Amino acid sequence: MSMGFRVFERGWQPVPDLVEQFRNLPVANISDVMGRLNAGGDRLRPHHDRTYLCGQALTVKTRPGDNLMVHHALDIVRAGEVIVVDAGGDTTNAIVGEFMVSHAMRAGAAGVVIDGAIRDVGAIRAGSFPVYAAGVTHRGPYKDGPGELNVAVSVGGMVVNPGDIIVGDEDGLLAIALADAEEVLQAALLKQKAEQQQWERIHAGTNDRRWVGEALRKGGCTFVSRSEP
Repeated sequence: MSMGFRVFERGWQPVPDLVEQFRNLPVANISDVMGRLNAGGDRLRPHHDRTYLCGQALTVKTRPGDNLMVHHALDIVRAGEVIVVDAGGDTTNAIVGEFMVSHAMRAGAAGVVIDGAIRDVGAIRAGSFPVYAAGVTHRGPYKDGPGELNVAVSVGGMVVNPGDIIVGDEDGLLAIALADAEEVLQAALLKQKAEQQQWERIHAGTNDRRWVGEALRKGGCTFVSRSEP
């Protein structure tokens, strides 16, 4: 076995029905019910239109600036999977461009996440295929390896395991462990319902804001009056 240059078989089951229930839930709401502990970092930004990203992670760990293992991921990706690439956050060389994104689309992938750079961003921005990346550069990649596929990776400081459910909108990315997904889903749905009720109170002018003053008093805030000059 060549350490650092390995392709592991999938060790997780696809759960398309569960994944689909997350679609279009605000990522901020999901993040809140997960304790606000996980995030894909503020550098991983969408470079497509506003299409929501939702699918299970096919993970890739590669040497910065090299995309050989990403090409192999394109050859084996299954419909509904998100290719999640840990390229070390380096933006010196682009890991994917328009051609590779087209391959991913034709394979039925749900999207691409690159903790590294992309190029051909004009074409990517004109499309609806979800692409998140840490940066943009015209400089192309190398294709030598090494790299690993279907291993735990880190993108933007967020650990992603193979098969995790990946969601993304304009606020950023989030990975949800399969073992937690059902619980997270139910909590996020309740959160969304509560927020809708709050919106209705705001528009009706009946939203209760007393909690602000109570929090200030509880924290020991001092209110100081000033005399007129």
